[in-house]
Amino acid sequence: MITTQNSYRGTKRPALNRRSWNTIMLTVLGIFFTVVMIFPLYWVIVSSLKNTSELFSTPPTFFPHQIDWSPYISNFIQNTDMWHYMGNSLQIALGTMILTLVLAAPMAYGLARLPIKGKQGLLLVFLVVQMFPSIMLALPLFVIFSQIGLVNSIPAVILAITTRTLPFATLVIRPYFLSLPRDLEDAAFIDGCNLWGAFYRIILPLSRPGMLTVGALTFLMGWSDFLFPLTLISDDSRRPLTLGIYKFIGEYGVRWNDLMAVSVIAALPIILVFIFGQRYITSGLVAGAVKE
Repeated sequence: MITTQNSYRGTKRPALNRRSWNTIMLTVLGIFFTVVMIFPLYWVIVSSLKNTSELFSTPPTFFPHQIDWSPYISNFIQNTDMWHYMGNSLQIALGTMILTLVLAAPMAYGLARLPIKGKQGLLLVFLVVQMFPSIMLALPLFVIFSQIGLVNSIPAVILAITTRTLPFATLVIRPYFLSLPRDLEDAAFIDGCNLWGAFYRIILPLSRPGMLTVGALTFLMGWSDFLFPLTLISDDSRRPLTLGIYKFIGEYGVRWNDLMAVSVIAALPIILVFIFGQRYITSGLVAGAVKE
């Protein structure tokens, strides 16, 4: 009996060792790729705190010997232009998020519940549209907005970015509506709700993870977009932060200290959104992918 137990344990021990070795290797690879992904952000932060001489020193230093706060002071305390650019970016990001949610939610509900002819073809169009680069839409939208007097305005940028976010949002939200049982709507109809009432009172609250996911991602798309503001806005007072950063790149050089400092502040909303909304974004994308 003892021999049998020893031989049994002996056959199991290599499997446990192999499993532990695989776990260690995966952990090491995970740490390595995490460091590779985070290092550019770390380098931007460190570079924003270096003085000019240390910034161009060879070999480069991975931590500033003397912290220099002058780029932050000059761009956010002495000069308030960057705060104005951030306010414009906030308007664009919030406007894009709200407009996308208002349009995408009923559109996705109709594609999930209503017997629309050619539904699969429409979904294919939404999928294909996302593959086209934004530069293909910039010039046609500029011509259209010029004819209706929307050029050089924040609403024009919001509408332009929504053309990119709306197909994405519709494809993400639709699986949530498909996953909900039709009995919920039937019960709402019995209680006196019409189709819109059942949608807004029953279906929409139950799709909160998908709505939060789409809201967070479309906010980030509106905050970080560069091409549409560059094409549609020429007035400096209406430019977002992405164009405000671009002014540090001049004909005779790049003001790296100022560029890095403003980039750190510009990245803060993105970091905060992912920190506080990570659970909803991750669960929302995963659930939206499998609840078809």
